[in-house]
Amino acid sequence: MESLFSIDHQLPYALRCTLLIGHGIALWDVVASCDRPGSADSRIREPVFNDLAGFLASHPTLKLVALNGKTAGSWYAQRMDNETIPAVTLPSTSPANARSSLPEKVRQWDIIRSVCCGDEEKRDEITVPSGISGR
Repeated sequence: MESLFSIDHQLPYALRCTLLIGHGIALWDVVASCDRPGSADSRIREPVFNDLAGFLASHPTLKLVALNGKTAGSWYAQRMDNETIPAVTLPSTSPANARSSLPEKVRQWDIIRSVCCGDEEKRDEITVPSGISGR
């Protein structure tokens, strides 16, 4: 988000979230809580999921759901099979995700800025995960 919206990563988290809201971006996790020794998604146990359908229903102007990594994308797809809001699973921003370089991650995550700024050409590049309806 720092690269896309020039929001300094050293600012307090709450301020960064407020600045993202100013760009039309909201952050919300698929998982509300879980047991996880360490930081690997594969170690998540007993996940409690957020009310995704309720969140989407209460935010009818959403243009895109961007999911941070394959685990979030998979869980979203399992729970949201009838949504009409486009969703895209993006490479995890975790430093543990060494499959993609930072410039490559920024390039892929740019779909968020493009959609928020109304770039229709980029909007057509959205890949909707299996089980989720598109536009």
